[in-house]
Amino acid sequence: MQFSAAQIATLLGGKIEGNPDAKVTSVNKIEEANSGSLCFISNPKYIEYLYLTPASVVLVNDSLNLIKETKATLIRVPDAYASFALLLQKYNEMISAKTPKEIEQPCFIAPSAKVGNQVYIGAFSYIAEDAVIGDGAKIYPNCYVGRGAVIGDDVHLYSGVRVYDDCVIGARSIIHSGTVIGSDGFGFAPQPDGSYQKIPQIGNVIIEEDVEIGANSTIDRATMGHTIIRKGVKLDNLIQIAHNVEIDESTVIAAQTGIAGSSKIGKYCMIGGQVGIIGHIHLADHTNINAQSGVSKSVDTPNTVLNGTPAFDYKSVLKSQAIFRHLPELQQRIAQLEKIVAQLTEQNLNQNLIENKPQ
Repeated sequence: MQFSAAQIATLLGGKIEGNPDAKVTSVNKIEEANSGSLCFISNPKYIEYLYLTPASVVLVNDSLNLIKETKATLIRVPDAYASFALLLQKYNEMISAKTPKEIEQPCFIAPSAKVGNQVYIGAFSYIAEDAVIGDGAKIYPNCYVGRGAVIGDDVHLYSGVRVYDDCVIGARSIIHSGTVIGSDGFGFAPQPDGSYQKIPQIGNVIIEEDVEIGANSTIDRATMGHTIIRKGVKLDNLIQIAHNVEIDESTVIAAQTGIAGSSKIGKYCMIGGQVGIIGHIHLADHTNINAQSGVSKSVDTPNTVLNGTPAFDYKSVLKSQAIFRHLPELQQRIAQLEKIVAQLTEQNLNQNLIENKPQ
C-alpha cells in the first residue's frame, strides 16, 4: 500500500513541513528506516536520528524545535506516539479486512452451535455443542471452542486458542495463539494418607469487551462462580490467572506474572513482569507494582506503588537502596565508633579506679 504525506496529515489533522507528495510504502523504527518509510519521534533520546534518517515521512510533536534541516518530510501533531499508534491501527484494520469471511474445511461445527454473520472459521477448528459465535468473529485454524461457550461479535481467536466449556469472551476481544481459557483451577483437597483429592471446578471464565490476552497465557475457570476479566484489560504473554480471580477495568499486566486464587485486582492497575500475587487479597484501584515483586498482603490505598519481595512502598524501597549502597562505608564507621567507645569506656574505668583508690 502507498500513501502520501498529504493523505496521512489529513487523517491525523497534522501540519506538513516539506513535500506533501512524499510517498510512504512501509512503517519503520527511525533508526532502521529507509526511503519510503514512515517513522515517528517522541522520545528525545532518538532526536539525532531525525537529522540522519533516509525516511520519507516522520511524525513529530508540535513542540519539537529543529536545530538543523532534515531530509524527511515532517508532519507535526500534538502527540506523535499516539498518532503513530492510530496509523498502525488503521493499517491493521485494512489488513484484517482481507481476512476471508468463510468457514474453511475441514473443520467441525456441531449442529446445535450458532454461528453469526460474516464469521471466519479456519481449517481444523472445532466448535462444540451449543457454542455461540458472534457476528464478524475470526477463529483461526486449530482453535477449540467448548460446549456452551460464547464468543462475542468481532472477537479474534488466533491459531491454537482453547476456550473450554461455558466460558464467555466479550465483543472485540483478542486472544493470541496458545492461550487457554477455562482450564481447571488448581483445587485439591489433602487426604489423611498424604494424597490429594481433586476438587471439581464447576465455574467458568467471563472475559468482557475489548480485552486483549497475549500468547501462551492461562486463565483458570472458577471452582464455583466466575473468574472475571473486566472490559479493557490488557494481559501480556505467559500470564497465569488462577481460579476465581477478578481483574477490574483497564488494568495492564506484563509477562510472566502469576495471580493466585480468589485475589481481586482493582481498576487501572499496572503490574510489571514476573510479579507474584498471593491468593485471597485485593489491590486498590491504580496500584502500580514494579517487576519481580512479590505481593503478600492487600493494598487498600489507591495509587500505591510497590516494589520488592515482599513488596512494600516504593519510596521506602528507594531510601533502603540508598542506605544499602553505603553499607561498606557504614560498617567501617561503626567499627571506628566501636573502637572509640571501647577507648572511652576503658578511660572511664581507669579514672574511676584512680578516684576510688584507698588513701
